[in-house]
Amino acid sequence: MINTVVLTGRLTRDVDLRYTQSGAAVGTFTLAVDRRFTNSNGDREADFVNCVIWRKPAENLANFVHKGSLIGIEGRLQTRNYENKQGQRVYVTEVVVDNFTFLEPRQNGGQPSGNNAGNAAPQQNPFGTPDNNNFGGSNNNQNINKGSDNSADPFAGGDQIDISDDDLPF
Repeated sequence: MINTVVLTGRLTRDVDLRYTQSGAAVGTFTLAVDRRFTNSNGDREADFVNCVIWRKPAENLANFVHKGSLIGIEGRLQTRNYENKQGQRVYVTEVVVDNFTFLEPRQNGGQPSGNNAGNAAPQQNPFGTPDNNNFGGSNNNQNINKGSDNSADPFAGGDQIDISDDDLPF
């Protein structure tokens, strides 16, 4: 049997990070997921999906995303129940997150995006800026081509290449 859920959406609030009595971190959050279609007024509706994430991934998610952040999650659907103070049986359906992905870069020099960006303390981007990390950026091409002879490279001068449609393989 297969129980896999993959969602892309925005956080409706910051991740609520708590710890169990045994010390395990648990984060809960709600993900707003747009529907593919629009209603009769032309507005796009959204579903609000309750999610829970455990241990170190919960701490990482709580530290790096904030209200309004676009993330992708992968996990499984779980239904649990409990008895409330009035003696009624309450059923809760939620996604237990196994993996998550940040789907937008951090903005404003590492500060969280959203309405409370001015109230939060600035955070350091652990990966640096694109110009001083090894993951890409405008200066990386300069480092690759240092000391090489570009005279044989047809793309080096920025000139257009004369090629006909008959020479293309598609």
